[in-house]
Amino acid sequence: MQEQEVIAPPRPAVVGRVKLGRWLIGGGALIAVLAAYSYMNRGGQTAAQRGLRSTAAPVRVAVAERRDVAIVERTIGTVVANTAVQVTARVQGVIDAARFQEGQFVRAGDLLFEIDPRPYQAALAQAKAQLAKDQATLQNAVNNEKRLRAVYEQKLTSVEQLDAAVAATGGATASVAADQAAIDIAQLNLEYTRIRAPINGKTGPILVQPGNLVANNSTAALVTINQIQPIKVSFSLPQSDLPRIQARAVAGGLVAMVDQRNEGGKQYSAPVDFVSNKVDETTGTIELRATFPNADSSLVPGQLVDVTVELGEIPAATVVPREAVNSGPDGLFAYVVNAQDRAEQRAVKVLFDDGTSDAVEGEVRPDDRVIVDGQLRVVPGAAVYVDTPKRKQAVAAESP
Repeated sequence: MQEQEVIAPPRPAVVGRVKLGRWLIGGGALIAVLAAYSYMNRGGQTAAQRGLRSTAAPVRVAVAERRDVAIVERTIGTVVANTAVQVTARVQGVIDAARFQEGQFVRAGDLLFEIDPRPYQAALAQAKAQLAKDQATLQNAVNNEKRLRAVYEQKLTSVEQLDAAVAATGGATASVAADQAAIDIAQLNLEYTRIRAPINGKTGPILVQPGNLVANNSTAALVTINQIQPIKVSFSLPQSDLPRIQARAVAGGLVAMVDQRNEGGKQYSAPVDFVSNKVDETTGTIELRATFPNADSSLVPGQLVDVTVELGEIPAATVVPREAVNSGPDGLFAYVVNAQDRAEQRAVKVLFDDGTSDAVEGEVRPDDRVIVDGQLRVVPGAAVYVDTPKRKQAVAAESP
């Protein structure tokens, strides 16, 4: 059997493909390495730093500062009339007329109402007539006493008759005096029919219209007059401020600043001239009052106003945002971020809180970085990193 030569088919050229494949694999690895390096170093952060950030709590901080702090209390006050008088009738009668307009400013002595005067005019005339009658009786008694004294000196009458004449003179004198008192009362009642303003002030609405009968010494007010020039503002401060209030009042520097709400920032100031003699047991506050001239009558009784009172000053105080102060089992404290970016718990005492910042003393010092947000994620000694708006934007940009 003849052997046949088996010729193998030529092998395809694959050298170029292998080289190309190796190049592709090597290039892909290089790209992966570069990508990993870039990922580890994004934002200039090393892998160790990014590992630390993954365990540290993000917080926001503020820098404690040293400055003078004015101890200022802000509260809401109520405008009250300096004097309020309810005008009533002193005599009974029908109101004939009202001689003022509702809401009018009146001065003391101005005529407000007129009550029908005729009954009181008649009573006055009757009292005067009675006086004239008793004066005649008195004159007769005096003349009779003189005659009896002359007769008695001549021993032509008895002592009993003289005593009776003296008694008659005394009785007549007393009657004249009583008549004069009756005239005074009648005259006074007649004057009471013209009701006049007892104080300067602004009238309210007429509560009893003309034509109505008013009773004698009735408690029903005809009109109320409020004295609003000057006017008072009443407000209350916490009893914890009492030592400062008393010290400032003794020094004569306790001043109230009033800001009318929605009045374009219009402000008035006046010294505090009244501090209550007791603390309200229900609210734990003490009432103060200041008197304002109110020349423009812009302050109205019953109006609510913002009141500011400066009670003193804390010089060179350490001031932190109010949010930096926390309450714990051992009292108040603040977290301070140290140079190693770790949180330290520092005890503090609040000297004054103005609602935005706290003046404190204790273990916090000026220029310390105090944590104002993120305290719930912090424990003493734990690592923290300061979260800023720029870093938040960078982290958001990194997110897929």
